[in-house]
Order: sequence, then structure tokens, then C-alpha cells
Amino acid sequence: MRIDLKKIVATLFISISTLSLFGQAYYQEIQRFKRADSLSFPAANQILFIGSSTFTNWKDVQQDFPGFNIINRGFGGSKLTDQIFYANEILFPYQPKQIVIYCGENDLNKETNGDIVFERFKELYYLIRKQLPKTPILYISLKPSPFKRPHMEELQKANHRIAAFIKKTGKRIEYLDMYSLMMVNDTDIMPHIFLSDSLHMNRAGYDIWKKAIEPKLKK
Repeated sequence: MRIDLKKIVATLFISISTLSLFGQAYYQEIQRFKRADSLSFPAANQILFIGSSTFTNWKDVQQDFPGFNIINRGFGGSKLTDQIFYANEILFPYQPKQIVIYCGENDLNKETNGDIVFERFKELYYLIRKQLPKTPILYISLKPSPFKRPHMEELQKANHRIAAFIKKTGKRIEYLDMYSLMMVNDTDIMPHIFLSDSLHMNRAGYDIWKKAIEPKLKK
């Protein structure tokens, strides 16, 4: 069997380049977190929020939960794969007493589906469990939004599969169904809780999240 060295080298170059670009995708965001930590590193045993822009945009999250110490490490546009890639920067150093996750919405596109989101969630879950076997996790379901309406079927598939997995797994992980709380009925998304981009929430949306999340946070 003849080995095509040129083809192997080219394949390796493409793989390394892709990994490099992936690693740099949120470089500035991660550096911003590191700069903040260098000035005042958060104490251990706080509640850590990780995920995408829904958390990034929750600027007053600490004020919304005054009885809790919150570390917000959400970065906009991120996927579950990004949470996995940057876990050593945004997750494990903080030794949290609880992890709250909202991520997976950005993973859905024309090339992916709910099954892929579920598999990525499991990868993140097992990564966390390997290093933090006893830390409670709260996973917030993917939210409905007018912008994501074309992906609603796959979004709900991901929610259902993740919810079933968490129910079966049971210990130290909980699923919060935020999807239902943002619907008027089974087909109508609340129209008044989004910004003009029809994707990100306004204050009314965050009020719904605050009310649902607060009872789930660990004292």
C-alpha cells in the first residue's frame, strides 16, 4: 500500500489550522475574563453561570440574585463545543458550588440537529463530572424565540433528549424547562419578551428567568 505523504501533510495542516481558528474564536472574551480574575480572583464556592449571550447580556444578574454570589462567564455566540474547549479557563478554576448552564441554542443550524446538540451536551456533562463529580448542575432548557422558529422542531428534540438524560442520570443535576414558561401556548411564543432582533431577551424576559431560576440556586 502506497502512502501519499503530501496528502497526509495537507490533511494535518488543514486540521491544525482549523483547530487554531477554533481556539481563537473567543480569544478576546476569554482574555477579558482573565484580566478581571487577575485583579480580583473570585472566591471558591460561588455559583457559576456559563453559556452563551443569554448570560452575557444578563448584566445585572448579581443584582437579580442578591442572596447569592454569582460568577458570570457567559460569552456571546458560544456553542457547547466552546464551553468544552474553554473549560479550563471559564469553569474549573473557580471551584464553584453550583454550575448553571445555558448553551446549545447556537449549536443549531442547517448542518446540525437536536441529536448533535444532545451529544455535545453529554460531552460537556461528562467533562464536568470527571473533574467536579459532586458539584450540582442546573441545565436550563433551550429557549424559544421568533428568530429560531425555523429550528424549533430540532430545538425541542434537543430539549427532550437532554431532559430524559438528566431524569435518568438523576444525581446532582437538574433540568429547568424554561421553554414552556416562554410560550403562551404550545405554538405561540410570548411576543413582548424579546429585543428587536427577535432573539435576545428584554427585561420582561429576564424577569421570567429570574423567577424560575432563583428557587433552584444553592444557598
